Amino acid sequence: MSFVKPPLLVQIILAMISGLLLGYYFSTAYSVIDNTANAFVTALQMTVLPYIVLSLVVGIGGLTPSKAKKVSQQSLLIILMMIAIVLFFIFSTPLSFPHWQHAEFYSNNTIQSVPEFNLVDLFISANPFHALANTLIPAVVFFSICMGLGLMQIKSKRQTLLMLTNLQQATANINGFIMKFAPLGIFCIGWRAAVTLDASQLDGLVVYMLSAIVLVILLCFVVFPAIVATITPFGYREIVRVSREPMITAFATGSFFSVLPVIVENTKKLLKNKYPQDNDLEKISEIIVPISFSLPVGGKLLALLFVLFAAWFSGAHISFADHVNLVVAGLPQLFGSTTLAMQNLLELFNVSGAMFDFYLVAENLIGARLSAVFSVVFSSCLPLLIATAMLKRFTIKWRALLRNLAIIPLVSVLAFLSLRFSFDSISHQYQGYTKFIERDFLFNDVKSSHLENSPKNVETRPSFSPVLKRIQQRGFIRVGYFRDDLPYAFHNNNGKLVGFDIEIMNQLAIDLNVSVEFVRIFHHQAEALLQSGYLDITTGIPVIPDNMTKFTLTVPYSQQSLAFIVKDERRIEFKKWSKIIENKTLIIGIPETFFYQTAVERNFIHNKAWEISTPRLFFKEKYQHIDGMLFGAAAASAWTLLHPEYTVIVPKPVLAPISMAFPINHNDQAFELFMRNWINMKQQSNVIDKLFNYWISNKSPVKTNNK
Repeated sequence: MSFVKPPLLVQIILAMISGLLLGYYFSTAYSVIDNTANAFVTALQMTVLPYIVLSLVVGIGGLTPSKAKKVSQQSLLIILMMIAIVLFFIFSTPLSFPHWQHAEFYSNNTIQSVPEFNLVDLFISANPFHALANTLIPAVVFFSICMGLGLMQIKSKRQTLLMLTNLQQATANINGFIMKFAPLGIFCIGWRAAVTLDASQLDGLVVYMLSAIVLVILLCFVVFPAIVATITPFGYREIVRVSREPMITAFATGSFFSVLPVIVENTKKLLKNKYPQDNDLEKISEIIVPISFSLPVGGKLLALLFVLFAAWFSGAHISFADHVNLVVAGLPQLFGSTTLAMQNLLELFNVSGAMFDFYLVAENLIGARLSAVFSVVFSSCLPLLIATAMLKRFTIKWRALLRNLAIIPLVSVLAFLSLRFSFDSISHQYQGYTKFIERDFLFNDVKSSHLENSPKNVETRPSFSPVLKRIQQRGFIRVGYFRDDLPYAFHNNNGKLVGFDIEIMNQLAIDLNVSVEFVRIFHHQAEALLQSGYLDITTGIPVIPDNMTKFTLTVPYSQQSLAFIVKDERRIEFKKWSKIIENKTLIIGIPETFFYQTAVERNFIHNKAWEISTPRLFFKEKYQHIDGMLFGAAAASAWTLLHPEYTVIVPKPVLAPISMAFPINHNDQAFELFMRNWINMKQQSNVIDKLFNYWISNKSPVKTNNK
């Protein structure tokens, strides 16, 4: 009995499942698996760019000017209609989003300045070879279209077209040969995915991923196949058969780019079988499919869904005008890479840049794969619709059309509402405060104690005894920490004093070979307690003139950008500094450590700026007349974890950050020199960076020994 080799599609599916299962249980020989997976993906991509160039030059160059005009007119209309259908379903998807509270840890993306989007640079390259070498797809496509248009005008072009057609077929043959190794390559990709997947990354993204999965399933297996099958001679099974193998490969690799040649060849065969009398129709696939890679169509449109998700997740209010703005201003951003465009898209809703981190996680987990799958179906249906339109072969099945118009939107809405009902039925608990308050030291700590208040009978006259000598004689360093100084100093759920500055002081005590005593103080007490010698140092404060006149400060150990804490629904009012300063009705609260008198008087001419003793007051009912609190972005993010109904806004343009430094005694140059060298040492060894990432950004909470 002879062995029957299963079809390539079955081999690919079995290989992916096997790779996932084996990778889950075994992580040995990972390097070999990783290299093999990379080799397969790279080999797939190797022929794509040459194939795009050759397909466009041959496809456009082989047309007559009249036929080219007809193709472009039909294509534009159909593409716009397909985009409109996709947008309808994307804007319906937020029906599945439940009402959950959320707040974010600080992220560098919150203050990152987003470069201006330049459509000219994206599409026009002075050096086409630079665009080819750097995979600038829109510029490559534009250059190839221009070459095709130039070749179209040449009368004696038959030999040139024949040579380019042979080269195009050669690249397709290479791609077909590489696809024979798809089961092996996808097996390795599945293995790698199982080994590297971090289940904890799913937290907070389950709503987006499940909503996106339902959306893609509806579009790929219901909406677009039904549209094509209803108005063209192509059947539902034929449409699915054309796209199923590239869909599986695109899902496994997370790359639509890799399967472009397969889509072109499959759709060419289907068009030839259905319309054998018109050979020019084959060129439709060769032109349209490569061009679609650069257009804001298909899977690229899913980026708009993430923007809607990010706005919901951040508590931003979304109006009809916001949807219009997302389409008008957002679609042009998608001509390039969606990853590069995402920060600009988030800016449209003034959503915190920290959501960009969520986007990267979602893309690595499943977003890129869903996008690739939908792009395959979109690009497979597109040439079929355009070819049918050119031949005027639309065969509208009215009964099926009316049935689909009634059932598909209804089923889609029910699917999204069912998702929302499922999410709402889950007992979702806001985790931001818990994640913040349950943390302990990252590195080893020393013996420590803390006093709730400084003694009332402390001598406040200036002391000239050297701080380092005093610390050694005492056997401990006495550190003042400020009330309500999140996330620099606070008590965790076990009552232990922790925080960014507290752990830095622990590291200082370790290096001085002493213990540490922390004393909680008010800001107005710090100067006298340092001068008297009762305190050796305090936790950090901003380096601004008002503080510099009161204290001797160490060299900076960290930075904070200026930001506002505002109610979620009022974030749009604080988007730009110019709007804030011009608004005569705003009342701004500024904690005393950030209150720079001269800058306030110079900039807040129309506004009322209130100095408040502690950030905690801003959240009290008595102070609700204050519209926003001006604060450091890192500290502000910590307070929103306690009050998730508020959000952090860094107005544009982003101002230069304010440095943070430790106040010390005025008269001790030896201790100032010691702290300068000690902070430089800890910065060079990345200890302070690790602590910043842990306490401020909530990254990599790994216990290590620090020496």
